[in-house]
Amino acid sequence: MKTKIVPRISETEWEVMRAIWARHPASANEVIERLQEVDPTWHPKTAKTLLTRLVKKGALGFEMEGRSYVYRPLVAEADCVAVASTSFLDRVFGGSLQPMLAHFVASRRLTRRELDELKRLLEDDAQKGRKS
Repeated sequence: MKTKIVPRISETEWEVMRAIWARHPASANEVIERLQEVDPTWHPKTAKTLLTRLVKKGALGFEMEGRSYVYRPLVAEADCVAVASTSFLDRVFGGSLQPMLAHFVASRRLTRRELDELKRLLEDDAQKGRKS
């Protein structure tokens, strides 16, 4: 089985990818409209430059439909999240999950619902560990 290579994408590239993951295939103009709905300062030329960059990185594919480029993701959002999360964890917390969780729990006010969900996730993980 061939390993899928997931490119690293920049912060602004994430915004473009989110617009395409949300609804695809999408023309460049559709992507620009979606970006401008969230942030009206998006310039069409910037968006088109980022689309080209994402194609070169292998994150997007495209086809010509008439005179328009229509884009589709070549990588799953979950795969990109996994790569970015691992990179962040390695860079900032030396790859250790416990200090990262401790930092976020201590520095952000979590709701009761968020705390309950975190507890449930940790308990589920502990149960899986015992069964292995």
